[in-house]
Amino acid sequence: MSRIPATLQALQAQGRKALIPYVTAGDPSPAQTVAVMHALAAGGADIIELGVPFSDPMADGPIIQKASERALARGVGLTQVLQWVAEFRRTDAQTPVVLMGYANPIERFDLKGGEGAFVVAAAEAGVDGVLVVDYPPEECEAFAQRLHARGLDPIFLLAPTSTEQRIREVGRIATGYVYYVSLKGVTGAGHIDTDAVAKAVPRIKAHVKVPVGVGFGIRDGATARAVGAVSDAVVIGSRLVQLLEAAPEHQAPEVARTFMAEIRAALDGP
Repeated sequence: MSRIPATLQALQAQGRKALIPYVTAGDPSPAQTVAVMHALAAGGADIIELGVPFSDPMADGPIIQKASERALARGVGLTQVLQWVAEFRRTDAQTPVVLMGYANPIERFDLKGGEGAFVVAAAEAGVDGVLVVDYPPEECEAFAQRLHARGLDPIFLLAPTSTEQRIREVGRIATGYVYYVSLKGVTGAGHIDTDAVAKAVPRIKAHVKVPVGVGFGIRDGATARAVGAVSDAVVIGSRLVQLLEAAPEHQAPEVARTFMAEIRAALDGP
């Protein structure tokens, strides 16, 4: 079993909501990636989503697209991302790490290493879950089974346009948590409608028995708190990536820690 269920169960027992930041591996620099991960945990992150850079990130808006481009220009690939997770694990054995990305890098990894090589390497590195944006549940049964066999969680996206059938399919094989995309669009676009989220989460929970995290459009403590009031977890990415891009490279860890502490305080406040 991954670290994710125990982490979320402990938070639920305390009446607290999970804080899940997203950062792109290799941005703002390869040298700072592990330090930023530690800073996020120190600031109050419960689970870290680590983005695997890809040249055609179709679900991501311009902020994360550019972060991927910067990382790719520095030669960052899936092998290096796994090495960073292993390095993070040397001094943090508790904070769950979810790799978020696309099918192409995983399939290329398996072409080189043999079928299932990615899942084996991810488990050995200390990854807890994998969210592959372009792997719908009905097309990745074998992949999900390989993850489960190694104690990793397949994480799936749901959206305002998801049908009842798709929600049921996700509920059938998802473990860890599901990620509800609150907006019809890409990351960083628009403003979140918390009333719509409040209506969507019970619809998802009717078929999905794992916690529901909500992301896309969360930019500050106020929106995080509003979303946390109607969900199990808050996922925040574009704003964090934007702050890291704007900061001097050597200040990236402190910027990450400070921002997480701000969001954590908003979620935990009275």
